[in-house]
Amino acid sequence: MLSQTLKYAYYPGCVAQGACRELHMSTQSLTQALGIELIELKKAACCGSGTFKEDSLLLEDTVNARNIALAEELNLPLLTHCSTCQGVIGHVDERLKECQTTKPDYVSQVNGLLEKEGCSPYRGSTEVKHILYALVQDYGLDNIKERVTRKLTGLKCAAFYGCYLLRAQKSMTYDDPFKPEAMENVFRAVGATPVYYRGRTQCCGWPLSSYATNESFKMAGMHVQEAIEGGADCIVTPCPLCHLNLDSRQPEVEKVIGKKLGLPVLHLPQLIALSLGISPEKLGLDRHIVSTKSVLEKLGM
Repeated sequence: MLSQTLKYAYYPGCVAQGACRELHMSTQSLTQALGIELIELKKAACCGSGTFKEDSLLLEDTVNARNIALAEELNLPLLTHCSTCQGVIGHVDERLKECQTTKPDYVSQVNGLLEKEGCSPYRGSTEVKHILYALVQDYGLDNIKERVTRKLTGLKCAAFYGCYLLRAQKSMTYDDPFKPEAMENVFRAVGATPVYYRGRTQCCGWPLSSYATNESFKMAGMHVQEAIEGGADCIVTPCPLCHLNLDSRQPEVEKVIGKKLGLPVLHLPQLIALSLGISPEKLGLDRHIVSTKSVLEKLGM
């Protein structure tokens, strides 16, 4: 059992408050059930999903230094449930911490811009952590097992990590960036069976979707087909942008590849919360484009 309540500065990101509202819903339901306290950073800005630096690295660093500084004001780690946000904000944090030693004038420039806007300075005093690793490292798999009331026995889950979570930062202290196991270990903890397939650590194709749509959809279709061929009942992802390309756009993907897919795609918090006995309605499982009915039927729900 945990000796104390875990507390985080919660950065929900844009997509979880819009197109993937069910991710925000299920994160709140899950953390409440586990006794994890989230303090939402309501003044936080969009991380830019990697696009700010195309115009200005200083812009990306300043916007996200401000996001991190909001968490530092609370003396808490910044927690996100979006792999893209983790990759972008985590990389900025990593870069600025390094610059504090190698390029202190650059950090001063960033903080000067923050000061002009009346914002707290970036200190480099906290960390940026995805909910997956907060659950595995801070909460602990054994503690999750103890809270399971509905084992997901027989459910075959294919993890889709996405690229930002694994390889956006130089150092990856929580998992192997090329052979990760964190999500598969979570699946085992809640009674589900992991499905391994080639595409689980590759890009979903989302970054290509605005200018090379067919190529993006072909990538997504390839990953979904591989998961189906591996016997998966569903894909589970820790990234709402991956979810959009794999779930919300799956009907369009099917048209491009000329094949019917119909594989449900769950957000990681939804899967864990199901094992804790939380109702599908409370987790927004009715909001998906690809119906999650087959998953619920497999679990006898």
